Amino acid sequence: MGRLVSKASWRRKYAIRLKFLDAGVILWAVAGAYGVRFGFSDEGTVGSSEIDYAALSIVLVIAWWLMLDFWGSREPRVLGSGSEEYKRVLSSSLWLFGLVAIVSYALRIDTARGFVGLAFPAGVLGLLASRWLVRQHLSIERKHGKSSSRVMIIGGPYSAAHLVASLQSVPSAGYTPVAAQLPGATQPVRSFSALNVPVAGVSTDFDAILGAILDSNVDAVAISAGVNLHPKDLRKLGWELAARDIGMILAPALTDIAGPRIHTQPVAGLPLIHVSTPKLTGGKKVAKRAFDIAVAGLLVLALAPLFLILALLVRMTDSGPVFYRQERIGLRGTTFSMLKFRSMKVNADAELQSLLAAQGSEDTPLFKVENDPRITPLGRILRKYSLDELPQLLNVLGGSMSLVGPRPQREGEVALYDDAAHRRLYVSPGMSGLWQVSGRSNLSWEESIRLDLYYVENWSLMGDIVILCKTFKAVFASTGAV
Repeated sequence: MGRLVSKASWRRKYAIRLKFLDAGVILWAVAGAYGVRFGFSDEGTVGSSEIDYAALSIVLVIAWWLMLDFWGSREPRVLGSGSEEYKRVLSSSLWLFGLVAIVSYALRIDTARGFVGLAFPAGVLGLLASRWLVRQHLSIERKHGKSSSRVMIIGGPYSAAHLVASLQSVPSAGYTPVAAQLPGATQPVRSFSALNVPVAGVSTDFDAILGAILDSNVDAVAISAGVNLHPKDLRKLGWELAARDIGMILAPALTDIAGPRIHTQPVAGLPLIHVSTPKLTGGKKVAKRAFDIAVAGLLVLALAPLFLILALLVRMTDSGPVFYRQERIGLRGTTFSMLKFRSMKVNADAELQSLLAAQGSEDTPLFKVENDPRITPLGRILRKYSLDELPQLLNVLGGSMSLVGPRPQREGEVALYDDAAHRRLYVSPGMSGLWQVSGRSNLSWEESIRLDLYYVENWSLMGDIVILCKTFKAVFASTGAV
């Protein structure tokens, strides 16, 4: 009984909190739109059909609040991580105001455009902002082990270990692995210490597995790949878990695959998972290029005075050139000259190999020189805030780079690639990318290549926009700057 109370408490708390918060935001947006449009006077009755906008406002507030609940924007499984919560908030709002427009047209009601035009954007932005604030609070709680679902992992040793590590690496997702059941595993239980969670057992007996689940006091069970159970037992397990209000999660052996690429199709009672092939061609390629040109062009125009000031400062540092050109490997292995404001002394490249050899990293991908003595005092400031990267906007306009993509690397680094790393070259290199906003130079080579490959496999225009927004945050925080 304690399990049900503990599980329901945080969900109930956040559901109630969101209901009150949504009501407050919607009331603020609608009342504000009414006040701006009509000034809280007796002019609330206008239009050809004599609309009572005070009554309409009340109906709109109630309908909007109910629509958010109808679309599942307050479901616990979408809280805390991912974009699904935001999508549901936006979709429910669009549907509601779409229905308002349809009803107004069908009944020939002349609804005041100013009222709707103010209430909708104010409400949507307010709802998204409030959900973001709640998410930050929820994320902090989850990092401290609160407001999370306790999960038991059932599967093979390797897949279970991978799933445990993945869930533990993202505590904000709200799933805390607390135990593992490894049906059919031949090693002794004590040999599975690498799982980082207690192993409840290795039995394949259905009753023993169900008993282990109940004894572990969990909120959900995650079935990972390689589970040694008969399909009928899995189906029966699902029934038993549903009867006890315990969630059941299936975790296939697919890694670094984004949601839009996954499609489920039921065939003969089996939920077959289809994974679409990522292709940056046709309309998607045109859209990405158009986005690059538009944003880069606007940034160049807006930052032109800053370009001039930085160029003068670099020139005043010594008698060397303002720009530093370096050959980098781009799309499909082609070579191009990447531009930067010069942040090192003249002829700094001639000293690179000796410095790398001194620190023993000449054969390491993504190599960096620690405490690089070649960097000028001005250069350290430029690098700290990534101001030296600004001339790459010209590379973007020229087509050799994109705003977002894997960072271009030197020929010597590319020569150290394995087969997987070569997939970085399937898209245009970018000024920023996933690993830049996830720790920048603080990440290991393995983590960096995994994030770059994830980007290549799951590119989307909205993803580019999100990465650019995070880039500004990472730059101003100087996270991982070198």
